[in-house]
Amino acid sequence: MCYVFVLDRDRTPLDPCHPARARELLRDGRAAVLRRFPFTIILHDRTRAESVVHEHRLKIDPGSKTTGLALVAGARVLWAAELTHRGQRITAALLSRHAIRRGRRQRKTRYRQARFLNRTRPAGWLPPSLQSRVGNIMTWVERLARSCPLSALSQELVRFAMHQMQHAEISGVAYQHGELAGYEVREYLLEKWHRACAYCDAKDVPLEVEHILPKVRGGSNRVSNLTLACVPCNQKKGAQTAAEFGFPQVQAQARMPLKDAAAVNTTRWGLSQALQATGLPVETGTGGRTTYNRSRLGIAKSHWGDASCVGASTPDTLRVTGIQPVGIRAMGHGTRHMCRVGAHGFPQVHRARQKHYGGMQTGDIVKAVVPTGKYAGTWTSRVVVKARGWFALVIHGKKASVHQKHCTRLWAADGYTYTLPAAAGTTVSSPR
Repeated sequence: MCYVFVLDRDRTPLDPCHPARARELLRDGRAAVLRRFPFTIILHDRTRAESVVHEHRLKIDPGSKTTGLALVAGARVLWAAELTHRGQRITAALLSRHAIRRGRRQRKTRYRQARFLNRTRPAGWLPPSLQSRVGNIMTWVERLARSCPLSALSQELVRFAMHQMQHAEISGVAYQHGELAGYEVREYLLEKWHRACAYCDAKDVPLEVEHILPKVRGGSNRVSNLTLACVPCNQKKGAQTAAEFGFPQVQAQARMPLKDAAAVNTTRWGLSQALQATGLPVETGTGGRTTYNRSRLGIAKSHWGDASCVGASTPDTLRVTGIQPVGIRAMGHGTRHMCRVGAHGFPQVHRARQKHYGGMQTGDIVKAVVPTGKYAGTWTSRVVVKARGWFALVIHGKKASVHQKHCTRLWAADGYTYTLPAAAGTTVSSPR
């Protein structure tokens, strides 16, 4: 259950309200539905001057594939979401376009002199696959700022403070001491060793920080000498080295830098600059602090749960009972290709001249009321329009065809598809 966003009659954001209160306002005619994602109502008989408005903080836990969002007011989480990015799909599309253009040049030109590489990139440039992550997050920061009285932002800037640790990649810096030291190191190891035992690949079991070269034989506490092991493997290894235990590759992997995490950190620096450009106070924190706060508060591991624990502003008690996050998946806004090509790069299907059919387009979220047949009932889904009048929806997890006369548009395409909380009884799926 997430709270409902409320606007006054001048469309100024007020404090979110409980869903039960929103139903009362809608039933009494004092409010109307303004947006469905995020669900927002607008009041007919109240202004901000007549209301009491509290401070709200939006917390962000950026990730490579999924980003957690949590709206916190005081000691309570009011709204949460998990935003799934499409960076891998963008990379695949760029590689496909590169192959198609290269094949076309070879077919159409016998020889072309190489161009001088004089193109420059602006400061802060990010590859499209990474820039899309920043763009998705900023889109939702702006949407929430229009629906809720945001007073501050919190962002997990890095998964671990590399400059505060002594390890193989960054040497000569004293080991970080203090309450968060163990959490910073453990978060680094969990990321590097894929949250599994380095010796038996066991997952979802208690993992212990283990020395590759045991301390009794001169091993140090440097991160390059640390790995993760389950309890049985750690006890069985004893005072042996990793090579003596039969795993010489563990030492080689321990010395490898964490390139994937560095790429994610690059994205987060770009996001940090974009958040600061909003003019709101921005608080930053490390993944180690997030893990420490989550463990201290006893919150289960999840993207939105991590987001609610970002930064030093996390209170001593945080109420998350009953929160069911909204699932948001970035889908893009279609393609500008004039034609689709086959496996060998030759034109195959040309793009239709008409984009809308029956007043709808691909990406719209529709309500389908099917009177009879195999799919009789009322369904809500993201739609793929077809010129013949039979639209593609997802019903019972399967792709189904429903005639356009049974469909009513609820939400215009905005580049995202949504999975609503189970309590709402609605799942907005996306046909592939």
